[in-house]
Amino acid sequence: MFGNTLSTLSGRTRPFDAVLSAAGKIILGKDKEIRQALACLLADGHLLIEDLPGMGKTTLAHALARLLGLQFSRVQFTSDLLPADITGVSIFDREKSEFRFLPGPVFAQLVLADEINRATPKTQSALLEAMEEGQVTTEGQTRDLPRPFFVIATQNPAHQIGTFPLPESQLDRFLMRIELGYPDRAAERALLAAGGQRVRAEQLSPLVQAADLPALQKEVGAIYAAGPLIDYVQALVEASRQTPVFQHGLSPRAGLALLAAARAWAWLAGREMVLPDDVQAVFPAVARHRLRSAQGSGFASAEEISTLMRSVAIP
Repeated sequence: MFGNTLSTLSGRTRPFDAVLSAAGKIILGKDKEIRQALACLLADGHLLIEDLPGMGKTTLAHALARLLGLQFSRVQFTSDLLPADITGVSIFDREKSEFRFLPGPVFAQLVLADEINRATPKTQSALLEAMEEGQVTTEGQTRDLPRPFFVIATQNPAHQIGTFPLPESQLDRFLMRIELGYPDRAAERALLAAGGQRVRAEQLSPLVQAADLPALQKEVGAIYAAGPLIDYVQALVEASRQTPVFQHGLSPRAGLALLAAARAWAWLAGREMVLPDDVQAVFPAVARHRLRSAQGSGFASAEEISTLMRSVAIP
Protein backbone atom coordinates (compact mmCIF):
# COMPACT_ATOMS: atom_id res chain seq x y z
CA MET A 1 0.00 0.00 0.00
CA PHE A 2 2.72 2.45 1.00
CA GLY A 3 4.87 1.52 -2.00
CA ASN A 4 2.03 2.07 -4.48
CA THR A 5 1.18 5.45 -3.00
CA LEU A 6 4.82 6.45 -2.99
CA SER A 7 5.18 5.54 -6.67
CA THR A 8 2.15 7.68 -7.54
CA LEU A 9 3.50 10.61 -5.56
CA SER A 10 6.92 10.25 -7.20
CA GLY A 11 5.20 10.47 -10.58
CA ARG A 12 3.55 13.72 -9.53
CA THR A 13 6.86 15.22 -8.43
CA ARG A 14 8.80 14.19 -11.54
CA PRO A 15 8.13 17.47 -13.41
CA PHE A 16 9.64 19.32 -10.46
CA ASP A 17 12.77 17.19 -10.75
CA ALA A 18 13.05 18.60 -14.27
CA VAL A 19 12.47 22.12 -12.93
CA LEU A 20 15.22 21.64 -10.35
CA SER A 21 17.59 20.37 -13.03
CA ALA A 22 16.82 23.18 -15.48
CA ALA A 23 17.07 25.90 -12.83
CA GLY A 24 20.33 24.37 -11.61
CA LYS A 25 21.83 25.00 -15.05
CA ILE A 26 21.03 28.69 -14.67
CA ILE A 27 21.82 29.26 -10.97
CA LEU A 28 24.99 27.20 -10.82
CA GLY A 29 25.94 25.31 -7.69
CA LYS A 30 22.82 26.29 -5.74
CA ASP A 31 20.64 23.18 -5.91
CA LYS A 32 19.64 23.35 -2.24
CA GLU A 33 18.56 26.99 -2.52
CA ILE A 34 16.51 26.26 -5.65
CA ARG A 35 14.79 23.39 -3.87
CA GLN A 36 14.05 25.69 -0.93
CA ALA A 37 12.45 28.23 -3.29
CA LEU A 38 10.25 25.54 -4.85
CA ALA A 39 9.30 24.19 -1.42
CA CYS A 40 8.28 27.71 -0.40
CA LEU A 41 6.00 28.02 -3.43
CA LEU A 42 4.47 24.58 -2.93
CA ALA A 43 3.80 25.41 0.72
CA ASP A 44 1.84 28.46 -0.51
CA GLY A 45 4.28 30.84 1.13
CA HIS A 46 6.52 33.71 0.08
CA LEU A 47 10.30 33.86 -0.18
CA LEU A 48 12.82 36.43 1.02
CA ILE A 49 16.32 36.29 -0.44
CA GLU A 50 18.93 38.38 1.32
CA ASP A 51 22.34 38.76 -0.22
CA LEU A 52 24.79 41.13 -1.81
CA PRO A 53 23.97 42.51 -5.28
CA GLY A 54 25.05 40.34 -8.19
CA MET A 55 24.49 36.94 -6.55
CA GLY A 56 21.74 35.77 -8.93
CA LYS A 57 18.65 36.63 -6.88
CA THR A 58 16.79 38.26 -9.76
CA THR A 59 17.90 35.59 -12.23
CA LEU A 60 16.52 32.88 -9.94
CA ALA A 61 13.11 34.58 -9.88
CA HIS A 62 13.09 34.91 -13.68
CA ALA A 63 14.06 31.27 -14.13
CA LEU A 64 11.34 29.95 -11.80
CA ALA A 65 8.69 32.10 -13.46
CA ARG A 66 9.63 30.74 -16.88
CA LEU A 67 9.88 27.10 -15.79
CA LEU A 68 6.56 27.18 -13.91
CA GLY A 69 4.68 29.13 -16.56
CA LEU A 70 3.85 31.92 -14.13
CA GLN A 71 2.81 35.42 -15.12
CA PHE A 72 5.74 37.52 -13.94
CA SER A 73 6.13 41.11 -12.81
CA ARG A 74 9.04 42.94 -11.25
CA VAL A 75 8.89 45.95 -8.93
CA GLN A 76 12.11 47.84 -8.31
CA PHE A 77 11.74 49.21 -4.78
CA THR A 78 13.20 52.68 -4.27
CA SER A 79 12.84 55.35 -1.62
CA ASP A 80 10.33 57.32 -3.74
CA LEU A 81 8.10 54.34 -4.60
CA LEU A 82 4.49 54.79 -3.48
CA PRO A 83 1.98 52.11 -2.37
CA ALA A 84 -0.22 52.88 -5.40
CA ASP A 85 2.75 52.10 -7.64
CA ILE A 86 2.42 48.51 -6.42
CA THR A 87 -1.30 47.96 -5.92
CA GLY A 88 -2.71 50.12 -8.72
CA VAL A 89 -4.71 53.30 -9.10
CA SER A 90 -8.09 54.46 -10.41
CA ILE A 91 -8.21 56.96 -13.25
CA PHE A 92 -11.18 58.83 -14.65
CA ASP A 93 -12.35 57.63 -18.06
CA ARG A 94 -13.81 60.69 -19.76
CA GLU A 95 -15.51 58.70 -22.53
CA LYS A 96 -17.43 56.56 -20.05
CA SER A 97 -17.63 59.24 -17.33
CA GLU A 98 -16.47 56.77 -14.69
CA PHE A 99 -13.38 55.74 -12.80
CA ARG A 100 -11.42 52.78 -14.13
CA PHE A 101 -8.99 50.77 -12.02
CA LEU A 102 -5.54 50.14 -13.46
CA PRO A 103 -4.02 47.11 -11.69
CA GLY A 104 -0.51 47.50 -10.37
CA PRO A 105 2.32 44.99 -10.80
CA VAL A 106 1.17 43.07 -7.72
CA PHE A 107 -1.55 41.54 -9.91
CA ALA A 108 0.71 38.78 -11.22
CA GLN A 109 1.34 35.17 -10.25
CA LEU A 110 5.01 35.66 -9.41
CA VAL A 111 5.95 39.11 -8.15
CA LEU A 112 9.60 39.99 -7.74
CA ALA A 113 9.92 42.72 -5.10
CA ASP A 114 13.47 43.71 -5.92
CA GLU A 115 15.50 45.34 -3.11
CA ILE A 116 12.40 45.59 -0.92
CA ASN A 117 14.27 47.23 1.93
CA ARG A 118 15.19 50.26 -0.19
CA ALA A 119 11.55 51.45 0.04
CA THR A 120 10.04 53.22 3.02
CA PRO A 121 8.03 51.22 5.59
CA LYS A 122 4.79 52.74 4.25
CA THR A 123 5.48 51.32 0.79
CA GLN A 124 6.68 47.99 2.18
CA SER A 125 3.36 47.65 4.00
CA ALA A 126 1.50 47.77 0.67
CA LEU A 127 2.40 44.10 0.29
CA LEU A 128 1.12 43.00 3.71
CA GLU A 129 -2.51 42.35 2.76
CA ALA A 130 -1.52 40.87 -0.60
CA MET A 131 0.87 38.36 0.96
CA GLU A 132 -1.40 37.39 3.85
CA GLU A 133 -4.85 37.40 2.25
CA GLY A 134 -4.18 37.07 -1.48
CA GLN A 135 -6.12 40.24 -2.14
CA VAL A 136 -5.71 44.00 -2.38
CA THR A 137 -8.05 46.65 -0.97
CA THR A 138 -7.89 50.01 -2.71
CA GLU A 139 -10.35 52.89 -2.40
CA GLY A 140 -12.72 50.73 -0.37
CA GLN A 141 -12.89 47.89 -2.89
CA THR A 142 -11.29 44.49 -2.44
CA ARG A 143 -9.82 42.74 -5.47
CA ASP A 144 -8.56 39.16 -5.53
CA LEU A 145 -5.06 38.42 -6.75
CA PRO A 146 -4.37 35.63 -9.26
CA ARG A 147 -3.66 32.10 -8.11
CA PRO A 148 -1.08 30.93 -7.48
CA PHE A 149 0.36 34.07 -5.94
CA PHE A 150 4.03 33.96 -5.03
CA VAL A 151 6.19 36.87 -3.87
CA ILE A 152 9.95 36.64 -4.11
CA ALA A 153 11.51 39.63 -2.38
CA THR A 154 15.20 40.40 -2.53
CA GLN A 155 16.86 42.34 0.24
CA ASN A 156 20.26 43.95 0.50
CA PRO A 157 22.19 43.48 3.75
CA ALA A 158 21.02 45.96 6.39
CA HIS A 159 24.45 47.59 6.70
CA GLN A 160 24.26 48.92 3.14
CA ILE A 161 23.44 52.60 2.65
CA GLY A 162 19.84 53.57 1.91
CA THR A 163 18.02 50.60 3.43
CA PHE A 164 14.98 50.51 5.70
CA PRO A 165 14.82 47.39 7.91
CA LEU A 166 11.71 45.28 7.41
CA PRO A 167 9.58 45.22 10.59
CA GLU A 168 8.79 41.90 12.25
CA SER A 169 5.22 41.97 10.91
CA GLN A 170 6.55 42.15 7.35
CA LEU A 171 9.25 39.54 7.89
CA ASP A 172 6.68 37.13 9.31
CA ARG A 173 4.81 37.19 5.98
CA PHE A 174 7.74 35.38 4.40
CA LEU A 175 7.59 31.66 4.91
CA MET A 176 11.30 31.25 4.25
CA ARG A 177 14.41 33.40 4.05
CA ILE A 178 17.47 32.17 2.21
CA GLU A 179 20.87 33.39 1.07
CA LEU A 180 22.49 32.38 -2.19
CA GLY A 181 26.06 33.23 -1.24
CA TYR A 182 29.14 33.11 -3.41
CA PRO A 183 29.31 30.22 -5.90
CA ASP A 184 31.98 27.59 -5.46
CA ARG A 185 35.06 27.78 -7.67
CA ALA A 186 33.80 25.36 -10.34
CA ALA A 187 30.40 27.05 -10.60
CA GLU A 188 31.94 30.51 -10.84
CA ARG A 189 34.36 29.32 -13.52
CA ALA A 190 31.43 28.00 -15.57
CA LEU A 191 29.55 31.28 -15.04
CA LEU A 192 32.50 33.33 -16.23
CA ALA A 193 32.93 31.13 -19.29
CA ALA A 194 29.24 31.49 -20.19
CA GLY A 195 29.26 35.26 -19.76
CA GLY A 196 26.24 35.35 -17.43
CA GLN A 197 22.97 33.44 -17.26
CA ARG A 198 20.23 36.09 -17.52
CA VAL A 199 19.72 35.56 -21.26
CA ARG A 200 19.51 31.80 -20.81
CA ALA A 201 16.88 32.25 -18.10
CA GLU A 202 14.70 34.23 -20.53
CA GLN A 203 14.89 31.37 -23.04
CA LEU A 204 13.53 28.71 -20.69
CA SER A 205 10.23 26.99 -21.49
CA PRO A 206 7.55 25.96 -18.96
CA LEU A 207 7.91 22.47 -17.53
CA VAL A 208 4.90 22.80 -15.21
CA GLN A 209 1.55 24.42 -15.94
CA ALA A 210 0.69 27.32 -13.65
CA ALA A 211 -2.96 26.21 -13.60
CA ASP A 212 -1.89 22.95 -11.91
CA LEU A 213 -0.06 24.60 -9.02
CA PRO A 214 -3.05 25.38 -6.74
CA ALA A 215 -4.07 21.72 -6.79
CA LEU A 216 -0.48 20.66 -6.10
CA GLN A 217 -0.29 23.11 -3.19
CA LYS A 218 -3.41 21.51 -1.77
CA GLU A 219 -1.85 18.06 -2.22
CA VAL A 220 1.28 19.20 -0.42
CA GLY A 221 -0.82 20.51 2.47
CA ALA A 222 -2.31 17.04 2.88
CA ILE A 223 1.05 15.26 3.31
CA TYR A 224 0.80 13.18 6.47
CA ALA A 225 2.54 14.38 9.64
CA ALA A 226 2.45 11.81 12.45
CA GLY A 227 1.85 12.75 16.07
CA PRO A 228 5.50 12.38 17.13
CA LEU A 229 6.55 14.58 14.20
CA ILE A 230 4.15 17.32 15.30
CA ASP A 231 5.50 16.93 18.84
CA TYR A 232 9.00 17.48 17.41
CA VAL A 233 7.94 20.69 15.67
CA GLN A 234 6.32 21.91 18.88
CA ALA A 235 9.44 21.05 20.87
CA LEU A 236 11.60 23.13 18.50
CA VAL A 237 9.24 26.08 18.84
CA GLU A 238 9.14 25.78 22.63
CA ALA A 239 12.94 25.48 22.83
CA SER A 240 13.33 28.77 20.95
CA ARG A 241 11.20 30.45 23.63
CA GLN A 242 13.04 28.98 26.58
CA THR A 243 16.63 29.69 25.59
CA PRO A 244 18.19 33.04 26.55
CA VAL A 245 20.05 33.10 23.23
CA PHE A 246 17.17 34.86 21.44
CA GLN A 247 15.30 38.05 22.22
CA HIS A 248 12.00 36.20 21.82
CA GLY A 249 10.92 32.78 20.61
CA LEU A 250 9.01 31.52 17.62
CA SER A 251 5.29 32.22 17.38
CA PRO A 252 2.55 29.64 16.76
CA ARG A 253 2.39 30.92 13.17
CA ALA A 254 6.08 30.08 12.82
CA GLY A 255 5.30 26.51 13.91
CA LEU A 256 2.63 26.27 11.22
CA ALA A 257 5.09 27.67 8.67
CA LEU A 258 7.70 25.10 9.69
CA LEU A 259 5.27 22.23 9.26
CA ALA A 260 4.06 23.55 5.89
CA ALA A 261 7.62 23.88 4.59
CA ALA A 262 8.53 20.40 5.86
CA ARG A 263 5.51 18.94 4.04
CA ALA A 264 6.65 20.59 0.81
CA TRP A 265 10.20 19.29 1.30
CA ALA A 266 8.86 15.75 1.81
CA TRP A 267 6.62 16.07 -1.27
CA LEU A 268 9.55 17.13 -3.44
CA ALA A 269 11.38 14.03 -2.22
CA GLY A 270 8.45 11.90 -3.44
CA ARG A 271 7.31 10.84 0.03
CA GLU A 272 3.79 10.78 1.42
CA MET A 273 4.77 11.60 5.01
CA VAL A 274 6.99 14.09 6.79
CA LEU A 275 10.19 12.89 8.46
CA PRO A 276 12.33 14.70 11.06
CA ASP A 277 14.94 15.15 8.33
CA ASP A 278 12.45 17.30 6.40
CA VAL A 279 11.90 19.54 9.42
CA GLN A 280 15.64 19.91 9.97
CA ALA A 281 16.20 20.70 6.28
CA VAL A 282 13.84 23.69 6.29
CA PHE A 283 14.14 24.86 9.90
CA PRO A 284 16.99 27.39 9.37
CA ALA A 285 15.22 29.03 6.41
CA VAL A 286 11.93 29.23 8.33
CA ALA A 287 13.34 30.31 11.70
CA ARG A 288 16.33 32.62 11.18
CA HIS A 289 14.42 35.72 10.06
CA ARG A 290 11.94 35.23 12.92
CA LEU A 291 14.59 35.02 15.65
CA ARG A 292 16.89 37.82 16.74
CA SER A 293 20.03 37.22 18.72
CA ALA A 294 19.99 38.44 22.30
CA GLN A 295 23.51 39.75 21.72
CA GLY A 296 22.37 42.36 19.18
CA SER A 297 19.63 43.44 16.78
CA GLY A 298 20.61 41.13 13.94
CA PHE A 299 19.09 37.85 12.84
CA ALA A 300 20.02 34.68 14.67
CA SER A 301 23.27 33.21 13.41
CA ALA A 302 23.56 29.87 11.66
CA GLU A 303 25.45 28.52 14.67
CA GLU A 304 22.72 29.62 17.09
CA ILE A 305 20.11 27.87 14.96
CA SER A 306 22.22 24.70 14.80
CA THR A 307 22.66 24.74 18.57
CA LEU A 308 18.91 25.08 19.04
CA MET A 309 18.25 22.13 16.74
CA ARG A 310 20.79 19.96 18.54
CA SER A 311 19.15 20.75 21.86
CA VAL A 312 15.89 19.04 20.84
CA ALA A 313 15.70 15.26 20.75
CA ILE A 314 14.77 13.72 17.39
CA PRO A 315 11.79 11.38 17.60
